[in-house]
Amino acid sequence: MALMKTSNPALSENTFRNLAGAGYGAGAGYGGSAESTGVMTLNGTVNKTGLLLICVIATAAWTWHLFTQTHDYADVAPLMIVGLIGGFIFAMVTIFKKEWSPITAPIYALLEGLALGGISAALDLRYPGIAMQAVGLTFGTLFVLLLAYRSGLIQVTQKFRLGIIAATGGIMVFYLLEMVLGFFGFQFTAINGSGFIGIAFSLFVVAIAALNLVLDFDFIEKGVQFGAPKYMGGTAPSASS
Repeated sequence: MALMKTSNPALSENTFRNLAGAGYGAGAGYGGSAESTGVMTLNGTVNKTGLLLICVIATAAWTWHLFTQTHDYADVAPLMIVGLIGGFIFAMVTIFKKEWSPITAPIYALLEGLALGGISAALDLRYPGIAMQAVGLTFGTLFVLLLAYRSGLIQVTQKFRLGIIAATGGIMVFYLLEMVLGFFGFQFTAINGSGFIGIAFSLFVVAIAALNLVLDFDFIEKGVQFGAPKYMGGTAPSASS
């Protein structure tokens, strides 16, 4: 199998090598009967992704409602902290114990919703309408990229994978450096401002983040072709949310 890379920390090039060592091999993961034999399928992955999305929406709507009742950050701050810290813990558990993903992935999604709902409500209060715009653009981007990938418009080559992974890593290092230097009074005003450089950099980051979805689409498809175990269908969407 060709080398596969993805931004999803729960999936790496060793994932399917380890599965091969455990006795899994190429299988017909596209058929409906594969689910009954414990093999990952596209339909199963889509269904699990939908379930995780429902979990996120449910808790996000709850924290959103709590905040809009009083517009007091103190009402949602504890829930947001629980969501952020708990979500990080369960994300790490899912990464290192993928076979637990049928349980850890929904919990992670519920915790993530707590944080997203509070953050979105707070931002929407300050910038009315921004939350709905963000949600609409997110789903629109997902749909367009999935359509482009399935139609073959975007070809996931080795150079494409390496380029996206390198750009993602570079952005992460930059933001970490910016955060550390911020403690010492250094500010990147041009990057974070509303000028041409700031807007261009923001568009670049958004584009790279969106293209990471294509890598996950490709990795999931390879997993289905390989005949990965059924629980892997819940690992991919949960860790890349």
